[in-house]
Formats: sequence, structure tokens, C-alpha cells
Amino acid sequence: MFRRIGNVVVRHPVWTIVAWLIAAVAIVATAPSLPSNSDESSFLPRSYESIKAAELQEKAFPSAFTPSAIALYQRTDGGRLTAADQKDVARITSELGAKHIDQVQKVVPGRPSKDGKYAMTLVQMDSKNAGQPQQVDAAKELRKDVKDLATGTRLDVKLGGSAAQALDQEDSSKRGQALIGIGTFVIILVTLLIIFRAPILAVLPLLLIGLVSAIANGLIAYATKLFDLRANSSISSILIVVLFGVGTDYFLFLMFRYRERLRAGDEPKQAMVNAVDRVGEAIASAAGAVIIAFLALVLSTLGFLKQMGPALAIAVGATLIAGLTLIPAVVSLIGPKVFWPSKSWQKEPENARFAALGRGVQRRPALTAVLSGLVLVVLSLGTLGFNATFDLASGSMPKTKESMVVQDEMQQAYSAGAAAPTDVYLSSTDGKPLDKAAFGAYAQKLGAVEGVANARMAQVNKAGTTADFTVTLKYEASTDKAIDAVGQVRDVAHSAAPDGTEALVGGMSSIFKDIDSAVNHDYRTVFPVAALLIMVILGLLLRSVVAPWYLIASVGLGFGATLGATVWIFQEGQGHSGLMFMLPVIMYLFVVAIGTDYNILMIARLREEAREGRDPREAAGMALRHAGPTVAAAGFILAATFATMMLAGNALLTEMGFAVSFGIAVAAFVMAMFFTPSLTALIGHAAWWPGHGDQAKPTASGAGTGPGDASGGDGRDAVTHDPAGRRG
Repeated sequence: MFRRIGNVVVRHPVWTIVAWLIAAVAIVATAPSLPSNSDESSFLPRSYESIKAAELQEKAFPSAFTPSAIALYQRTDGGRLTAADQKDVARITSELGAKHIDQVQKVVPGRPSKDGKYAMTLVQMDSKNAGQPQQVDAAKELRKDVKDLATGTRLDVKLGGSAAQALDQEDSSKRGQALIGIGTFVIILVTLLIIFRAPILAVLPLLLIGLVSAIANGLIAYATKLFDLRANSSISSILIVVLFGVGTDYFLFLMFRYRERLRAGDEPKQAMVNAVDRVGEAIASAAGAVIIAFLALVLSTLGFLKQMGPALAIAVGATLIAGLTLIPAVVSLIGPKVFWPSKSWQKEPENARFAALGRGVQRRPALTAVLSGLVLVVLSLGTLGFNATFDLASGSMPKTKESMVVQDEMQQAYSAGAAAPTDVYLSSTDGKPLDKAAFGAYAQKLGAVEGVANARMAQVNKAGTTADFTVTLKYEASTDKAIDAVGQVRDVAHSAAPDGTEALVGGMSSIFKDIDSAVNHDYRTVFPVAALLIMVILGLLLRSVVAPWYLIASVGLGFGATLGATVWIFQEGQGHSGLMFMLPVIMYLFVVAIGTDYNILMIARLREEAREGRDPREAAGMALRHAGPTVAAAGFILAATFATMMLAGNALLTEMGFAVSFGIAVAAFVMAMFFTPSLTALIGHAAWWPGHGDQAKPTASGAGTGPGDASGGDGRDAVTHDPAGRRG
């Protein structure tokens, strides 16, 4: 199949390129805009209590006041607010409401702080559009207007709240994307220049992957609209890295093989056909593992991850098709001039370092397996200290952003939970009015829960069938203490509910509590499903039921080592209270899927070496010698591109960038180079049962079919080829 693909695109390179350009123009021109949503509650399905509570609140108290934005005032000198200052606050609040800004429903004064240094204006927006672009625009206008209205007074005013956080998150995301894009571009360009010493080859993947990126983003927007998925601004930053990182990997695999075939004496166009034929299966299997792992995210209960899975799968799928069609077409059109001005492509250099490493694995596979495995196990111990944090807004932007400053100042000036109180909705189950005489005792029981600052009955609906009890926690909504406290509030609310009533607990802390439960569900569902599907791909590629087990186990160890190292760096080293809650899921899929890529390349090369009649240990040593440089180059570029996410300046992308880049480095330089080949050498022929894929086969004559052209080769092998394709 891959030879047929290679023949078609090499024979018709111009038509292949034209088809890609037409597709790009058509998709980009017609694709809908990709919406962004930063409302955490929208990530949960309706079966969770916090979502049921929110729906009940909309029905029972449609006019209930829930602020989407908070203007926080204090004097410029930091002193107590005077009567004149308070009059200015009242005037600003009134004039702000009179502007009738789109999405704004109510503007009312908030209560002053106990120390008299702070005052608030509370702004309610349409709850149906929480986190959507129109509310981001409204927050931008509010921020400008409130500052203009405060001009000439002694007040310093800042805008916070969920709508302002969405605005700041969007601004931070744009800055982060720009830094990530520039960093990714520079790393790929410089690294390819060092590897090939050819400017055309260094620039070419950036141009081609840029085209693929435009198509992928359009397809993702279509899928998001078609399946009504939730989008989040962080996805765009991840997409940049995935497209350019994975795309460059596939470009490297193909170009190393193309260069190898040219060195073997193939005519240029035939060299590209042979390259696609031989490396196509490895690239398709590697991409298939990544796509399967990403698609496993559709089993997630979180809307954020449900969106991310298909989006990343579409991106990798587009990159795979480009790797098998667009890249071969363009390179075959340019020919060997793509390596200009370097002449190193014409001869085989010695790979002394990788040859020495290969000999080490060949002589001492047990020692290599134990030492590399020990490194992974020791790093994995750090996972025991893992703790999750749930404040997606503050994790997605620097603490210096205005909405984050407001959040911190409100925690100091008011009760930490005042900015996002918890609501307990008590409803009758038979439709009869509630017994108001029981409200006082019920509120008292809620207020007695550890971690609760106060609890009071706030309002009853017109029918008298639902009562809203406002519970203010002592802690900020996203902290571990607040989440533990709201769990106790739920227990008391349910158990203390009078006969004939039921209670639902809502609010941000309740949402975070449910997100915690959802993530734990995803750990039990997504992880094993992704692992099982990747094992199926490995089994089909290797025709073995043995090798996939220890390959996926090695990648699992790599995941543990990555999470453990991230815990030690950020929690123990930098004193973070925890890591972002979705990090292990994302890390697992990237490290497992992409780590499997390198295992596939190495094990495929090892199988080719074994088919030449080498014993398992020698085959492992030769595989490392010849495939090692490819894995090293690809692993370095991909790890470095993911590391650019640390430039974004927020906790989420910094943690994600470090974790994924570290995991890829472990996958390439520990698992694929040492752990996997040494284990395969120790297991021997049994690794290929029942397919016996390592058995020697007769060699066919002709360029491109010799056993020396093993899948996963790097093109810098210290080998020679005779006319029949046998390795000398």
C-alpha cells in the first residue's frame, strides 16, 4: 500500500501539491470560527450535583443575582474609604448601570470590607453565555468604562470575576501562543540546520506544516461545530506544538530514509518511492497510536478533554497524510538539491557513539535493563506526593493579571470564600410549600460544618417550594480545603434535609468537587482504554502478542517517571500546592502515545536486524546503532518544542510543557534506546510469538528491498550496500 502511495505522489508531485493548496483554501475560507469557553461548569455533564444545582437555580430563581464581574475599589493611598470615596463608588455604580452594556443585566453595589478599605460593584451577566466571547467583549468594555468613571477620584479600581478572568485568560493565551510559535519555529529551524546543514531542508518542514496547520485548524472548527464540542483557549497553544513537533518527527523519519536510499545508489525519484514504502508503515503505526490515544479522550466526562481529544487526533491525522503525500511530493520535485549546499548526504558517516552504545546493550542487556528500569522506578516514586489543583482560570494566566490581583485582594479583604459562595438549594419532593419553621435549624447545621464561615437562608421562590441557603466558606473556592469543606457541606445538607425535601449543593467549590470526581473517573476509564488500543496497534504491527505487553509496560513506567519528576520539581521544589487537575491525563496520552512512536521505530528496526539472521542480542545492538540517531534527533526536537510551552507564563502551560517534554526525553533517551531493546534481547525469540516476525527471510533483489533498509533507520548508518541490497 505504501509503495503505491509513494508511486502516485512521486509520479504526480505537482497535482499532489495543487490538491493540498486547493484543500487549504477551501477549508480555511469556509471554516467557522473556533469558540472559546473558560466556564469550568460547562466542562461537566448534567449528571453531576453542581450542574443539577445550577439548573435548579435558573428555574427557581431566574432573577437571582450571580455576579459575573466585580469592580473592586480602594484608595490610591491604601487608607480607609471616606464618605466622599463611598459617594464616588455609588456614582460609578449608577453610571455603569446606565450604560446598558451588551450582556450586562444588573449593576448593583456590593458590601464594603470589614476594615473599610475596600468597596465593590457587582455586575450580573447572562448566565447562558458564561465564558463565551460576547462576555469577554463585555468585560473589556466594563474594565475600560469603570476606570474612565474613576478618573479624577482618589479611587483605584480593578475588574475581576469570571468574565474578567476569561478576558485576561484570552490575552494571556494570545501572548503564550506567540511565544510558543516563535520558540517552536526557532528550535526546529536551528536543529534541522545542525542535522542536515541544508537551509532548504530546515525551512521546508516549517512551510509545509504551516499549511497543514491551517487545514487542521479548519477541520477542528468544523468538528467542534458539528459535534457541539467545548473549546478552550489552551487548546490552540497545544495544537501549535503537536502539529510542528509531530510533523517534524515524521519529516525526519522520511528524510533520513530518503537520504539512505540515495546513498545506496537509488535514482532520486525511486529513492523517495522506496523511502515511503519502507518507512510508511512505521509512520502510520506511530501516528495511529497517537490518534487512538487522543480519541480515547472522548470517553472523558470533562468537556475540555472531550474537545481536546478529537482536535489533536485531527491534527495528527492531517500531519500523517501530509507525511505520506505532501512532503514526498515536494521533496521529489526538488530532488537531491534539497540537501544543498551540504555534500554529506552522498556518503555514510561513522556513528561511533551509537555504535558503542549498541555494543554495550549487546554485551550487557540485563545490566542495561536493570539500570534504565531503576531510573524510571525511582523517578516514579514522586507520584506518591501528587496533589491536584482545580482553579483553571488562575492556572491559565500569570498572577499579575488584573483579575488575579482582584481575586487575591478579595481573599485578604473579605472572607476567602466570599467571592464565590456556596449555595444549598432545599426543595420539596411533593410540590408542597416548605416548612419555613425548619429553616433556622437547617441553616445552623450548615453553619456548624468545619470550614464554613457562615450560613444563612437567602431567599425562597414564589411557590415556596425551593429555598436558597448561602454558605460562605473560610477558604478560596478552588483550594483543597474548600473542596474538602464543600464535601462535608454536601453530607450535612443531604442528611439534615427535613422529610419530604431534597438538597442540591451548587457554587464553584461544588463544581471543583465534581471535576475532581470526573477526573478520577477518567483515570479509571481513559487510561486503560488508550493502553489497550495502543497494544492492539503494536500487536498488528509486530504480529506478536508478547512484545506489546512489555512495550506498553515500559511506556507506563515512563509516565510514572514523568509525573514523579513533575511533582518533585513543582510541588516539592517550587512549593506549588499541587499540579493542574488535567495534567496527568494529558501527560499520560502524550507520553504513552508519543513514547510508543519511538518504541515502534526502534522495535521495527530490531525486527529487521533479526530477520537478517542476527541473534536477539546482536539485533538489539545493531538496532540501537542504526536507529539511535533518528530517535535522538526526533526526540530532541519534539521535547524542545513542547518545552516552548513553558514560555507562556502561566502555571498550566508551564507544568504541561515541562512534563510532556521531560516525558518525551525519557521515552526517547531511556525507554526506546535502552530499556526496550535490552528487554527484547533478554526475552529473545519469544518476544515475537506467535508470529515469529524475527525469523530470517529470503532477500529480494533490487534497490529499496534489501534488508539493510530497515524501518526506523536514520540515514547515517555506517553500512554499505551491494547491488542486491545486502548489508556489508
